[in-house]
Amino acid sequence: MLAVACLLLVAVTGCKRVETTPPKKVAPEQSLIIGLIPEQQIFDQVARYMPLADYISKKVGVKVTLKVLSRYGNIIDNFVSMGLDGAFFGSFTYTLAHARLGVEVLARPENLDGISTYHGLIFVRKDSDIHSVKDMQGKRFALVDKATTAGYLLPLDYFSKNGIRDYKTYLREAYFAGTHEDAIHDVLDRKADIGAAKNTIFKKMEKEDPGIMKELTVLERSPDVPENGLAVRKDLDPSVKRRLKDTLLAMHTDPEGAQILKKFGAKRFIETTDRDYEPVIKYAKVIGLNLATYDYMNE
Repeated sequence: MLAVACLLLVAVTGCKRVETTPPKKVAPEQSLIIGLIPEQQIFDQVARYMPLADYISKKVGVKVTLKVLSRYGNIIDNFVSMGLDGAFFGSFTYTLAHARLGVEVLARPENLDGISTYHGLIFVRKDSDIHSVKDMQGKRFALVDKATTAGYLLPLDYFSKNGIRDYKTYLREAYFAGTHEDAIHDVLDRKADIGAAKNTIFKKMEKEDPGIMKELTVLERSPDVPENGLAVRKDLDPSVKRRLKDTLLAMHTDPEGAQILKKFGAKRFIETTDRDYEPVIKYAKVIGLNLATYDYMNE
């Protein structure tokens, strides 16, 4: 009976061996974790970047998740530990991350006025008696973070150029406010006598409250440096990296993309390379800062 059954099986299959094809494995959903530096309050930061993240997700074909970090330096410390695939780096944090992690910048936004750079400002209240570095002795200074160009490198250079070797002993107090917004508010609220912040945040706050310029005056500004650009880990899938860059650079040509850019406060994204960060590198050299060994942790 067994022999008959075997003969019948052969007849049905046409004398061919039966093969079964294993089911195809479903690839896990691709995703990108993008870090954000805390240049403004966390809710404002998320509200600004979320529509952009959703647009990238749809156009690139990956799910983009945003991670807002508590301070600027964390974006370097946590890039590997948090499994970040990329981040919108400030000019100084990118310079540090590129030197230490090898991240690669892709693009940065050009604002509605066609400007793709920013600069740092040192400011005081107009009703204060501070008009120069000589008047700052014994005063309170609101910095932003040790990993910022506008909120730390500029004050370092300012004091250095004016012959102040140790600003900590020259001032009564120097502390890190954490965000550019907080540094500006602290001077407005008289918590600090002097502040440092980036001009783009200063301008944004001025539009929301025109009284800011009536109460504050600028004493010093830094050279122009690149606006916060998107950089990714060097071993990111080249095809994803290419689609990501192409999507950003072509965004302004798509009506939906153009609308999102407008809300983001940008005209378009422009291609960005390491050469664009040469002013930051030069700035660091002038004040004797070694990017490879620099301790960017706030005291």
